[in-house]
Order: sequence, then structure tokens, then C-alpha cells
Amino acid sequence: MFKRFRVMLTARNREFFRDRAGFGWNIFFPFLLVAGFGVIFGAKAPNLYKVGVFPASAVSVVRNPPALPPDFIHTRYIQFIGFPTFAAGLDKLRHHRIDFLVQTGQPPYLFWVSATNPKGYLMEKIFKASLPGHAMRPEMMIKKQITGRHIRYIDWLFPGILGMNMMFSALWGVGYVVVRYRKTGVLKRLMVTPLTAVEYLAAQLVSRLFVLIFSVTVVWIGCQAIFKFQVAGSYLTLFIVFLAGSLALSTLGLLLASRGTSEELVSGVLNFIAWPMMFLSEVWFSLEGAPAWVKGAAQIFPLTHLLKAVRMVMNDGATLADVGPELLILMAFTAVFLTIAAALFSWNK
Repeated sequence: MFKRFRVMLTARNREFFRDRAGFGWNIFFPFLLVAGFGVIFGAKAPNLYKVGVFPASAVSVVRNPPALPPDFIHTRYIQFIGFPTFAAGLDKLRHHRIDFLVQTGQPPYLFWVSATNPKGYLMEKIFKASLPGHAMRPEMMIKKQITGRHIRYIDWLFPGILGMNMMFSALWGVGYVVVRYRKTGVLKRLMVTPLTAVEYLAAQLVSRLFVLIFSVTVVWIGCQAIFKFQVAGSYLTLFIVFLAGSLALSTLGLLLASRGTSEELVSGVLNFIAWPMMFLSEVWFSLEGAPAWVKGAAQIFPLTHLLKAVRMVMNDGATLADVGPELLILMAFTAVFLTIAAALFSWNK
């Protein structure tokens, strides 16, 4: 029994190490992931709170501390983000991209908080504690609640969760499955039939599109019954946005599956694409305050534009014309990915 076990163990290990592509991804992908996020977020202690200050610019805030209480400025784990106008800062506060908004200058300090943001509550306590005399001198500050419809954090987060689920379903449901079919010889059998590559890819795309829309609908209805999400815009516009996003993500999966017979390799490639997209496309948190090049890099991912359009419709009541630029970008992604996938597709390579 031990001899049989040893033979199978040796055979599987040789199979793994001889697959150089898969072995390489298993070794180098974690290094690439750690290095990438180390560059993006830095190795220093993370900033847990984001404070918007106005009138100021992001550059001036970094170079020169804003005119605020010294104890507040030197509080650890706070990142100060400059905004040129009050309107710009208020929009970020309402959408939970910052936790606290304060006007620079001399006392009395004017600040704004959102009643739906728990971090804003803590920042208000920290700010009050940093004032000379603390709460014994209320003339040192003027508190303002944000006006208009409040956007809960769950309303901002929910599109990100839906988008992440769509991304994984599209990439693995198309990319991984097609490569597995190629490896097991299923595609080789289809090659001798009248079926063309375009017809096969179109069928895969439409099938995955149906699955994505169906799953999004089921999850939406279930979560809506529990959390009562606020949708300020049109449901028809929201459906069109999800449809465009599903097309872009599914064609990306087709592109990644156009070649290759190694499941280990395609798994590594899918992870290499999916994880940076999940972190940089604002699925869980806002990139407000991140370096400009990081925000620019996020624009190359279709998930970024999908979530931006969905949040505009849900939280701001954007119309189809308002999200038109994002829809055009998603359709451009779809056209490019599908064209390259059709050109590179192979039945057996």
C-alpha cells in the first residue's frame, strides 16, 4: 500500500513541476501581488480615516499642514485630502469617500459629518478632543449635518459586491471552463463539426450573459427584501448598465480562454487579472486620496466603469445620458476583447 501511495505521489509531483507555466504562476504570482499592493498602498501604517479639507488642493495638503488644531493634524492614522471647493468635498462626504469635512482657517472651525457614517462619528469626537479646552469651549466649532438624501454605506457597498460576483462568474465561468474543455479534448471534437469558432464563442457569451443577469436579479431581489436599497435612478437604466458590464467581463473571459491547455496557468492568469481589478475598481473601499497614477491605472479595468455607472444610477439618480460615457467605454471593451478573442481562438492549442 505504501509503495502504491509513493508511486502516485511521485507521479503527481512530477506532473506539477513539469508544468512550467502553472508552476511559475504558483511561485511568482504571490510576489507580484505583494509587490503591486506594496507600491500602491505603501509599507507604512494604513490610514484608517479620511478627512477632507477645503479650500485646498491635494498637493498643498501634503506639503503644508492645513490650518487646523495641531493635535488634530498630528493624530495618527488620519489622511487629509484637499478639495478646492465646498461642493467637491460635500459630494465625497455624501458618498462615503471621506469620513469628515472641515473648513480650514481660524476658529470657529466649521465641519460637516454624515449621520450614516460611523467613522464620521468617531472623527467628530477626535476633532472635539483636539480643540483647546475640549468641549468646554463650544464657540470653537460649528457642526453641520449634510443636507439632502443620505447614502448609507450599504448602498455604496452593494454594487461592489454585485460587480465582484459578476467578475468572478464571468472570468472563471468562461475562461476556466473553455480551457478545461480544450484540455480534455471536447473542443477538438467540436472542431470536426460544422460549428465555427465565432458561433461557439457567441454561444458561450450569450449563455454566460444569461447566467450573470439571472444571478444578479436573484441576489438583488433577495437583498432588496432585507436591506431596502435606495435606487434614485431608473431600473431600466440600471439593467442596461449591468448588461453592458456583463458583456465586457464575459468577453474578457473569452479573451483569456482563447488559447492555452493548462488549467493551472489559466487559473494564475485569472487571479492576476481579477485580484487587482477587485482592489482597484473600488469594490470594497474608495480610492479617494490614492496617488493619481493609481486612479489612472484603475481605468483600464471594465469593473471600474461598471461600478461607477451603477453607483451613479443608484445613489445619484443618473439618467442613461449621464452614464453614457461609461457605457461607451464598456462597449469599447467588449468590441476589443471579442475581436482579439475571435482572432486568437484555437480549438486545440
